[in-house]
Amino acid sequence: MILEQKRNQLVDFWRENFDFTEEELNAFTKVKRENFIADKMKDYAYEDAPLPLIRGKTISQPTTVMIMTSALEINPGEKIFEVGTGSGYQAALLATLTGDKGKIITTEVIPELVEFSKNNFKMAGINNIEVHEYDGSKGMEKEAPFDKIIITAACRDFPQPLIDQLKTGGFIIAPVGNKDEQTMVRGKKLENGRLELEFLGPFLFTPLYGDYGFEV
Repeated sequence: MILEQKRNQLVDFWRENFDFTEEELNAFTKVKRENFIADKMKDYAYEDAPLPLIRGKTISQPTTVMIMTSALEINPGEKIFEVGTGSGYQAALLATLTGDKGKIITTEVIPELVEFSKNNFKMAGINNIEVHEYDGSKGMEKEAPFDKIIITAACRDFPQPLIDQLKTGGFIIAPVGNKDEQTMVRGKKLENGRLELEFLGPFLFTPLYGDYGFEV
């Protein structure tokens, strides 16, 4: 009951301070954040703060997750590519918003998190997510093109393979900068293949692994 109260307080706060849609808020209510974190952290599930996972990785604070989710302007039935599965919480929200006819392809390079997220999806009864132990910064040509792309780790810039695999008119979002500070950037792909950028403010994420990241 305490967790439910804290969750509802967050929803009330967002209704007053953000323009999240009712569909987005309903997805947040439906996907239980406490089921995507370590058992010892469950009491803190609805604190508006990041929480530790393993090997220096975190689950982002709820407001950050919702800002990124909302910026993608998700529609039912879309195919979305995620770089950085983590515990699977972000992907679960995306999967809920795309619905049964949508598809989430998510990638993670830390094996323990791949297994953790797969178990979390199974427990939550979410069936429209594929998890790959793979360097997602290179994209996934065989599954392209994607309606939307989300990177949930700090990167220097949008990797070109991801831009190439994004549909015209689609959105890509990521925290872009250096290891110590980033700006959340949303790009909309134009017909000429370039991105129209929108800057959503300062954020701090753990570094991206892989060919286009900070860590190898």
